[in-house]
Amino acid sequence: MWREFESLVESSMKEWKIPGLALAVIEDGEVSLLKGYGVRDLRGNEPVTADTQFLLCSITKSFTAAGLGLLVDEGRLAWSRPVREVIPEFRLHDAVATAQLTVRDLLSHLSGLPRHDWLHMPADLTSAQMLPLLRHLVPSRELREAFQYSNLGYMVAGIVIERISGQGWQDFVTERLLKPLGFAHYGFGIDALVAAADAARPHTMVEGDPVPAQLWPVPTAAGGGLNASAADLAKWMRCLLDEGRVGDTPLLSARTVREMGMPRAWMSRSEHAEIGDSHYGLGLFCENYRGERTLAHSGSWFGWATLMTVVPSRRAGVAVLTNRAPGAVPSILTFAALDRIAGREPVDWFQRLLAKRRADLVQQRVDEKARTDRRRTGTQPSHALEEYAGRYEHPAYGCIEIAHEGDHLAWHWRGAAGALTHWHYDMFVTPDRPTVFHPDNLALSFLYDRAGRIDRIAVPFEPMVEDIVFRRAKDAPEA
Repeated sequence: MWREFESLVESSMKEWKIPGLALAVIEDGEVSLLKGYGVRDLRGNEPVTADTQFLLCSITKSFTAAGLGLLVDEGRLAWSRPVREVIPEFRLHDAVATAQLTVRDLLSHLSGLPRHDWLHMPADLTSAQMLPLLRHLVPSRELREAFQYSNLGYMVAGIVIERISGQGWQDFVTERLLKPLGFAHYGFGIDALVAAADAARPHTMVEGDPVPAQLWPVPTAAGGGLNASAADLAKWMRCLLDEGRVGDTPLLSARTVREMGMPRAWMSRSEHAEIGDSHYGLGLFCENYRGERTLAHSGSWFGWATLMTVVPSRRAGVAVLTNRAPGAVPSILTFAALDRIAGREPVDWFQRLLAKRRADLVQQRVDEKARTDRRRTGTQPSHALEEYAGRYEHPAYGCIEIAHEGDHLAWHWRGAAGALTHWHYDMFVTPDRPTVFHPDNLALSFLYDRAGRIDRIAVPFEPMVEDIVFRRAKDAPEA
């Protein structure tokens, strides 16, 4: 049965150019397939094994939610408790959301905040440093109005664990979850990956081919910073399928596992009829596949793509870990494995998602042409280049420094740097740097005051709200 499936693994990896992949499949509560494919790093020949560590990315969120569930089980926390009661200094932009946001709201992505990922992605701030910045982030919805995925929300969830337990998030997760689960090959963050004897490295696509990507830290560790192997992730899936037990020993209460898998927020409706509507619970997607309830979480970071899915009614699960992003392979293999476990006529997800990839590539070219067509050629900046130079500040996003370097401007922002290209009028764009973690092709619009002095930069760091405005520092010299 699995020989044909493994052929699909190999053909999918070849088509989507995945350097390495690890896979775990559970049938009727037992591991039926556990294997590595390909190489850890294109710069060497070390094979991926079932024990190879990958960055789990947002699968980590299920562990953070479970950690809070442990505290609920012990009576030290309630899902309905306001976050502000645990973290008195917690502030959001909206006073009502600040006062009323609960732990359950936080885990279900119902804070009203959109992603605001570029607050944390430069990886130059700790959770403690980012916490007071949240009040400066503009929401796009009211509290509990709509699902809006938030890595920053899970950063706060990690702080809730720390405040109640008195332990760091990593120590708590290790002692209370990973060790009882029997994890043997795990760690936290890129330093642990580098130190591990058997660990993958990330890859991204450049001109149609995979190349090694920058090994970039995950500052919102509680939302995506756990490293683990497919063999270990199989243990976590079995625990979820066994209602929180590890063998005969309870780890989580069945009530907590049910709470994690209860739909709380509507996410979206899939374009595929086999999946339908998706909801979010507590650290888990609540979905359906061909009429069967599934609990899952995907993950993606610079050069990584992961997916974990369990089917409680069949006590089945699939985990796919890859060292290349983006890609459809985790979904292809997950759905194919579930079809085989159920004994159903399989859906040809390979061809379906291949066609989608080709359509997406065509659409990308159309979008790029439309972007270029909107460019007003023949225009010039309204001011001499040296008048744009200076320091511009935002209370959350930090400081942008603009330098006049010969015949062009350059930007420096929280570790990102490079020459700016004049687009049109007073808009300049950042460079495209695909192998480095960098805000590529980002439009910087320079604005001026009534006196004609360049005094602001509007930057679309968060597409769900108006451009983030950086104001010239008061101590900046007059142009």
